[in-house]
Parts: sequence; structure tokens; C-alpha cells
Amino acid sequence: MLRKPVLLVIAHGSRDPRHAATVHALVRRVRSLRPDVRVETGFLDFNIPSVQGVLESLAAEGVRDVVALPLLLTRAFHAKADIPAVLRDAPPQLRIRQAEVLGPSPLLLSALERRLYEAGLTPADKSSTGVVLASAGSTDPEAIAVIAEIAREWRRTGWCAVRPAFASAALPRTEDAVRELREMGCSRVAVAPYVLAPGFLPDRIARGAAEADVLSDVLGASVEVARVLLERYDEARVPSLAVVGA
Repeated sequence: MLRKPVLLVIAHGSRDPRHAATVHALVRRVRSLRPDVRVETGFLDFNIPSVQGVLESLAAEGVRDVVALPLLLTRAFHAKADIPAVLRDAPPQLRIRQAEVLGPSPLLLSALERRLYEAGLTPADKSSTGVVLASAGSTDPEAIAVIAEIAREWRRTGWCAVRPAFASAALPRTEDAVRELREMGCSRVAVAPYVLAPGFLPDRIARGAAEADVLSDVLGASVEVARVLLERYDEARVPSLAVVGA
């Protein structure tokens, strides 16, 4: 029986210990959903183990096939440049496929909505509630356009309005989107962080939500995120995708 490729989850890393703790919790959930898949974690910066270190260890063990999955919600600089560069420096005996980023996905919208309900909203509140879809932000136009499209799609599910906002690199900021929804006449305003783990930029989103009625938690180690991660892994296993390395 052919062995399944090792799933290497590649996280950015952070000086904030909550980031790595959340990544590890998510990986534990993935393992619980698919015990037949070996899942490893590597960080681009700040935390250990490094992506390069994990790849070298796998090669030393005799592993040959790896699916490298960027723990990112949009295709921006890290997915397009940083991660491919690291993978090109991997041991040559490894066959590596880079999976797609997590977003967009209907499962992530479900996770966002569940977080809002956990924060106190109910389905009956949707038509009178405006939501700020608060992303970390990017200088990449493709990533910004994806966030705007997610907001439009989410609005169609029955919310009073949904506005994108960004903690860095793009406008509007969370606090400006909150004020816009107030001025539109939404009875209540909720902020939904479209981020995976706590850290510097999510904290900025939280500060920008000071005038909102509801602030939900980050996506974190939710089952929906774990399921998307496994979907991307399974998609990357098909031979038609490009292989990095030998």
C-alpha cells in the first residue's frame, strides 16, 4: 500500500506565544480528523522548528513525498514568494507539492458565522446586524480583491451589510468600517476577524472594534479550518499539480 504524503503545515510564526499555541492546537485537530495522515509543523520565522529543519529531518528519515500547505487565508507574498523559495532549498530527494492557501472557502464562512454566534449573536439578528470582515491586510491586490469578494458573498446570506477592513497595508481600518455601518443604520455592528491566530494584527483589529457591539474570536483551531486544511491536502495529492524538487 502506498504511503500518503506527509502533510507539512507551514505557519508564518510570531513573537506572540498565542500564535504558535493556536497553530499547534489546529494541527492536533487535523490529526484527530485524519489519523492516517502524518502531520508536521514548520515556521517561517520566530518559532521552531523551521520549515527547512523539518524538511531536512523528513529527508533523513527516508520520507519522499510531502504536501506543503501554507497556513494562510489569501495568496499574497508569503504564498507566492517566501514559501516557494524555502521549498526550492529542500533536500533534493523530497518530492514536494505546494497546496493552495486555505481561503476562500464556504467552510471558512461557516466558521466566521459560528464565531459570531459564540460571541452572542443569533441567526435572528442577521438582518439587522452589519458585519466588519476584518483581515490582517496585504499590499497584494489579488489578496485585497479576495477579501472584498468574500464580504460580498457573505452579505448575500442575509446580513444587513458586510464591509471588509484591514489591520495593515490597506484601507479601510476596522474602526472606519464600524462607523460606516453605524451611519448606514444597522441596528448593531459586529466585527469578525478573518485571521487564523492571535497576535499583533488581530490585537489591532480588536482595538478597532471598540465601538462595535460584538467582537468575535479568531478562527483558531476550529473544526471548519481543520477540514479546509485537509481538503487542500487532498487536492494537492493529485499528480496534475506541479512538483517542487526531484
